[in-house]
Amino acid sequence: MEICTAEEYLTSEVESEVRHEFRNGEIIEIASGTPTHNEITATFFFLLTSALRKHPYSIFVTDQRLWLPEVNRYTYPDVMITPRPPALQPSRKDTVMNPILIAETLSDSTEAYDRGDKFTYYRTLESVQEYVLIEQSRPHVEHYIKQGDREWLFRDYSGLESCFLLSSVNVETVLADLYEAVEFDRT
Repeated sequence: MEICTAEEYLTSEVESEVRHEFRNGEIIEIASGTPTHNEITATFFFLLTSALRKHPYSIFVTDQRLWLPEVNRYTYPDVMITPRPPALQPSRKDTVMNPILIAETLSDSTEAYDRGDKFTYYRTLESVQEYVLIEQSRPHVEHYIKQGDREWLFRDYSGLESCFLLSSVNVETVLADLYEAVEFDRT
């Protein structure tokens, strides 16, 4: 595997037709999502956009690059919210660095990374107040809320009747709405 600099990565990423993460010198291609993954992510984005109209937040979905300077990483969260205007990486117009909320729709290929190292990397950003993990195969959400320095409260929600409050933006989300377009296997 070839190691490159962040500058080399950013140059190649601007011209690339597929997205890549940069992990401390390594370039990792991001797999395309399933239709269910895309439905859930798009629905969550829509619910947030509807609830936060006329509020001072920017909401990004899938293609917005995030810089994690402390761990020398670039990634593309499924959904993230920043205060408006978002803080951009110095000398860049395409890379944000101050999300208050990050959400990932879990995939078989990324679930362990999203729960583990990726969450560890996201926590290096002082701005991050909430982290949401959304499952595809059943109505289930894991929600982490920052309580203090290196202290996070974990809550999980199961079943379509459940709802959770995103405290950083004061938005309540009902799982029935989040999973509206998803048909679950009954096996």
